[in-house]
Formats: sequence, structure tokens, C-alpha cells
Amino acid sequence: MIAQSTLSILGDAIRVSEEAVEVLETGVLQSPLMDRLIWTAAFGNQEEKAAARWIIWEVGQQVGVRPASIYDFYVARGKGEVPATFTVPAINIRGMTYDVARSLFSKVVGLGVGAFVLELARSEMEYTDQSPSEYVTVLLAAALREGYRGPVFLQGDHFQAKAKAPGVAKEREEEGLRALIIQAVGAGMYNIDIDTSTLVDLTKEKASDQQRPNFSMCAGLSEHARSLEPMGITISLGGEIGEVGGHNSTEEELSAFMEGYEGARGGRFVGLSKLSVQTGTSHGGVVLPDGTIEQVAVDFETLKRLSKLAREEYSLAGAVQHGASTLPNELFGKFVEAGTLEIHLSTGFQNLTLDHPRFPAELLEKMYTWVDENLSGERKDGQTDEQFHYKLRKKAWGPFKKECWSIDKDARADMRGSLAERFGFLFEQLRVLNTKGLVESYVVPPVVHRKLSDFSQ
Repeated sequence: MIAQSTLSILGDAIRVSEEAVEVLETGVLQSPLMDRLIWTAAFGNQEEKAAARWIIWEVGQQVGVRPASIYDFYVARGKGEVPATFTVPAINIRGMTYDVARSLFSKVVGLGVGAFVLELARSEMEYTDQSPSEYVTVLLAAALREGYRGPVFLQGDHFQAKAKAPGVAKEREEEGLRALIIQAVGAGMYNIDIDTSTLVDLTKEKASDQQRPNFSMCAGLSEHARSLEPMGITISLGGEIGEVGGHNSTEEELSAFMEGYEGARGGRFVGLSKLSVQTGTSHGGVVLPDGTIEQVAVDFETLKRLSKLAREEYSLAGAVQHGASTLPNELFGKFVEAGTLEIHLSTGFQNLTLDHPRFPAELLEKMYTWVDENLSGERKDGQTDEQFHYKLRKKAWGPFKKECWSIDKDARADMRGSLAERFGFLFEQLRVLNTKGLVESYVVPPVVHRKLSDFSQ
């Protein structure tokens, strides 16, 4: 553990001395000292956490590893200035976040990737025990550790409204989402996906009436997010028209949402840059009784039409696909062919980590025992143990976070190697290799200094 007083002194030196930054740049950032610093940021006492997070933020600001909004890049794609010849991977990291992120940034650096997003959903923040502040800090530390320099696109994924009834949000749900947006933006998440698709009322006959609760709350939350923007940053906001796992989205629904949203916006604030749709996938995939994943049929033709409509009629960057990480390898290239802007990837990396031969068997068994003892009420009738554990083991990341971070260093290095190979495959399939220069021609994140007290709240 690094003492709080030491962290504070180092932080002051970083803020006032370019020489100190040069020293860090040449050694400390890519050494085990960074590993110790991020451990403190995650597991120290409150004062130690605050100091370590502040230092990592400020070092990043100094050397050019800064949270950024992808908005300008997406606007350029919507205008046709950036070709729709690649699909941006948006990656959720639920557990062993520092190691997984290190494996990702090692490939980002090696392959010249600039078009990528790192995100965490509202629900994931809860069950993985990762606040926006911690998540942002860990990802910035991993970028520094692997020698990455450039904008880091950090996203609040599925900031989702829970429904009480068709078209009606639960009590105080919007208030909770507003508070979450404040927390996320304050932490450096300058990209937010607002998911009020849960409020779509399919009991209504017209698409415009079905989408009304969705676009109305989305517009209100968009305006709220815009009021929080740091100077020089336009947050990239996304909406959603079809809940993942539901029926496939249609052009009529997309147009109804966008026209309603634009009417509610009334030109008072900057609108959306993208729109998520449903084309046949589900979060985590459909689990068969033996624990394997059922193959699904993605409607790429619908995805292609919706992306084209979003770009040409509403100047959006395109359509976004959720729940794609467990699809067969041969399908990833098809997202590019369909003109998909962005796909969200999560469970596949969790599976690779937890099922890795170097992940301690006794720790995995402890996690499954915890699931059995604490989540039995979420077990569905007829589920096998394999199905139950597969669907709910994600919720064991939080209770076992420290133990997972403490796995033997050689085992973690082997897991990082496997993850890096997977990231490299996906980056190649999605055709985002050598996009760094293109991205940085549109995105130049401003310096945003923060006070130590900002991390103490």
C-alpha cells in the first residue's frame, strides 16, 4: 500500500513540474509502480483512493491520455466525411478490469487502433462493484501502463429506465438516472447511451405513440447531460428504440423515435449521434441446458437498412448493435458489411476470463457457491446448474473483486495473452486497425484539471 502522504506529494510534483512528468514518462508509468498505484486506487482507504485516482487523472492529462467524447468523429461519419467501412467496438469489462484493459491497450498500441470505446452499464456498475470513478481510473491506468497515448472514449452504457408498466417508468426512475449522469460525467464518461427503450408501449397502435414515452424521457435526459459538459467537450449521446432480446426494430420505429425526439428537443440543445436497435441478439446469448450458447440469426439486412436510414435521413453516425460478443467468429465481419456504426461486446470477454485454464478452479467454485447461496431466487424453473451459473456468475465479480485482482501474476499474464489475442482478432474483423490517425484528426480532447477534493466525494 502506498501511503496517502506520499501520493499527495507525488501528485503535487506532477501538477507543477514538467520534469517530474518526463521522469514518469520514461519509467514509472510502464512499471510495477503503476500496478501498486492502481491497487491503491481500487482498494485503499478513502483518502488513499482519492489521492491515487487524482494522480492517475492528472498524469493522464499531462502526457495525453485523456477521457474524450467521440461526438465529432461520429458527426463526421454521419456527414459522410468518415467512411462507413468499419464498426467501432464498445467493450464492457466486468472483472479483473486492470488486467483485461491492459491486454486491450497492448493491442490498441500495436495495431494502431483509435476507434474503440470502453464502457460500463448501469446494472454492471452495481453488481461488479465498480463506480464510474473507479472504472475510469482503472482504464486510464491500464492505458498508461501499456504506453498508449491519445483520447480514451469512456461510455456509460445502458443508462436504462426501469418500467413499472407499459409506457410508465418506476417512481423516481428519471431522478435516479439524472444523478447517475452527474456521477458519470464528473468521472470522465463523456459518452452516454440513454436507454429508455424499456418504456416503449407496444399496446398502442401507432409507432409514434409507442415510442412517445421513450423519446420524451430520452430528450429530457439529453438536455440534462448537456448542462453538465466540461468546457470544450460535447458529450456523445445515444438513444435506443428496441430493447435487447425483444422484437427486431423497424424503419417505422426509428423514424417515429427520431421525429418525436427532434420535436421534443426543439433545437434547444445538441441531439444524438447514434441510435441502438434490435436485430435478433440478446445479452450474454441464449444458454442451452449444457451451458453452451445457442446460435442466433442476426438480421443483417434490417441492420443495414436502419444504419442507412439513420445516416441519410437524420445525420446520425449509424445504428448500434448490442449483445454481440458471443456470436460465431464468422459473423463479426458482416457488421462492417451492413454499415453498423458500433457493436457492444461484454460477455465473451467474461467467458474467456472465467473459463481460462489459468483461472483458479477453487476461486471459480467459490463464486458459483456464492451464486447458489445468494441468488437462488433468480433461478428460473427448469434451469440446469450450467444455465443458472452461466447467466448469473457475472454478479459474483463484485463480491470477489479483490480475490480476482489477487490471482497469481503468472496466471494473470497468461490470461492477458489470451485476451489480447481475442482483442486483436475482433479489431481486425471490425476493420479498426490503423484508425488512430483518422480519429485524432477529429478528436482533440482538451485538458481538464481536477482537484483532489473531486475524488473525495
